[in-house]
Amino acid sequence: MPTYSALTTLPEKEPAEALAEAMENFLPEPTGIGCFEIEDGSGRYEVGVYFEEEPNEVELALMAAIYGAKPFAVSEVPETDWVAHVRRELQPVAAGRFFVHGSHDADKVPEGSVPLRIEAAMAFGTGHHGTTKGCLLALDRLDQSGFKGRSVADIGCGTAVLAMAAAAIWPDPVIASDIDPVAVETAAANVAANGQRDRVHCVEAVGFKHPDLAARAPYDLIFANILKGPLIDLAPDMARFAAPSGYVILSGILNSQADEVVSVYTGVGFCLASRDEISDWTTLVLKRGQ
Repeated sequence: MPTYSALTTLPEKEPAEALAEAMENFLPEPTGIGCFEIEDGSGRYEVGVYFEEEPNEVELALMAAIYGAKPFAVSEVPETDWVAHVRRELQPVAAGRFFVHGSHDADKVPEGSVPLRIEAAMAFGTGHHGTTKGCLLALDRLDQSGFKGRSVADIGCGTAVLAMAAAAIWPDPVIASDIDPVAVETAAANVAANGQRDRVHCVEAVGFKHPDLAARAPYDLIFANILKGPLIDLAPDMARFAAPSGYVILSGILNSQADEVVSVYTGVGFCLASRDEISDWTTLVLKRGQ
């Protein structure tokens, strides 16, 4: 059965979210709806809607006009075995001592590396994206410098690859959180697949708003590989929950956005420890205090 996609863009978050919510009542009933900030520094948002039946383009045009969106672009999505496709396309990634791979590449783990298994069906956060790889490299560099995290949190954890990396090299348990319940399920599945059920605790939370996150504070190290806007919004809580002389590793930041993020974090008491670029993406390591 074919699938149809309908995509549009809006200049602001609020109308984009309102349109996405309104599309839940559209007929034919959508099989999926997404609302995302476009990662090109423009501040625009994309709303994507998916159908099993071809939608009426006139009705879609009316919905777009009501919310100030560009006209929906409708297309038929070819049937694809995405897991098989990703499995063919994604090769293992080495980031410092860490080796991120799928189960189909378990025989390729180099001796002396720290293996992190992420399945192809859970491809976001596999290490292929410059943000994830940058965070793993920053973690490896911190550890090599002699730093040891005793209390570590991964905020917006996705696959939990960063939490698992920290748990694999340091003795104390790590907590991982995400705002998306599906991401939390994915994280927990990855944690189990890596034999870390007793090492990484996964919770659903907006930022630090969960009693388990509060109970484990302050943190020696906090990961947040999300986007510029949420990182800026989280800055005061980062300062509140980071231990004195604790570190934060931040990514999901376009190179052109990094100065603004650094400015906000220095304004709440952090100092820049390192800044690395991989392709279009910057990873920041900041330390609380001077």
